[in-house]
Amino acid sequence: MPTLTIRNVPVGTVESLKALAKRNGRSMEQEVRDLLDGYTAERQSVLRQLEKRWAQQTRRPTAAEIDRWMAIGR
Repeated sequence: MPTLTIRNVPVGTVESLKALAKRNGRSMEQEVRDLLDGYTAERQSVLRQLEKRWAQQTRRPTAAEIDRWMAIGR
């Protein structure tokens, strides 16, 4: 299995991860693995939903529409 090394993690973040891991009864490494797995699974789910909805569109939005949506944070 591949190894991931993350440098320069703020002390507060590490302390929070340790506390979260302890609360969940697992190692900090396992906590980080679970957090990463959950984040990537959620992101993949959102991307699949977006792709599905995009495929259902009867017309593509114009560049001006996209710019307006981005301006309002849609």
